[in-house]
Amino acid sequence: MSEKTYVPEGEVAPSSQIATTIEALAATIRARRDAGEESYTHQLLYGPADKPLKKVMEEAGEVGLAAKDVESELVMLRAMEHHAHGHEALVASAGKRVDACTDHLRYEAADVVYHLLVVLERYGIDLDEFAAELNERMTDEERPSGAVRLKQGHVKRGK
Repeated sequence: MSEKTYVPEGEVAPSSQIATTIEALAATIRARRDAGEESYTHQLLYGPADKPLKKVMEEAGEVGLAAKDVESELVMLRAMEHHAHGHEALVASAGKRVDACTDHLRYEAADVVYHLLVVLERYGIDLDEFAAELNERMTDEERPSGAVRLKQGHVKRGK
């Protein structure tokens, strides 16, 4: 587990944090089909198609920009580490900027995943079908044993 994460005291960690979280988020998105218009997710599921599609593109762009910020800060940190002897405070400050940029990247990545899951739900692609698509992209050696797969007529590579 990352030094930035924890499991609350008294709770038992699931066997797969990401799977449990993605499944819970997908279930929450699915449940928002029955929410009212005041629900942002409901609006994305039933409103104009451009709204959730533009959000995926916008958030993906923000991930790219956030990653560039992390990269830029890392380059500066490495340079300081090599040339800032006696200036430990500057190096520490640069390290904090890298950390802040990394936190922002994680935040933007979560936005992409949320909006992508909304789009998948809107068009009836469940998590098993999405997992099957990802599993098709792995070699037999890489793919987990028992992993769901797409039936042959549904394996598509591009349009």
